[in-house]
Amino acid sequence: MNEDIIISLPSLIHRIGREEVNQAKVIARQYHCELKRVRRSRNWSVSGEAIKIQSYSAGLKTELLKTENAGGFRYLIQKIDTALLDHTDKLEPLETKLARMITDNPNITLAELIHITDCTTAEARTARFYADSW
Repeated sequence: MNEDIIISLPSLIHRIGREEVNQAKVIARQYHCELKRVRRSRNWSVSGEAIKIQSYSAGLKTELLKTENAGGFRYLIQKIDTALLDHTDKLEPLETKLARMITDNPNITLAELIHITDCTTAEARTARFYADSW
């Protein structure tokens, strides 16, 4: 869950402009993400933890609302939000994920929980205990 993810942004400067990219780099640093060029190509990427990248996208949305000339951010926000759909498992805390899985399927076994979520036996048992007590 704390792994960094990388979202590729092909031809970013050509799509949104140099000033917007520089502004987006500053905003990315505020959210502990990194927006950088891929080697010497024209492609760019944003990297960081999934939750921080989601916060970065929200920060770009607020910046979009502040300035009327930040139309290039729309492309960046759309690319990030689309890429985050592939990483929804990293956006949800483990306890919440376990509770959701147990409530969706009360007959799920501990072995299945451990296999699907890569949690420990103790975490699966604790989640099962709290789900049964509700």
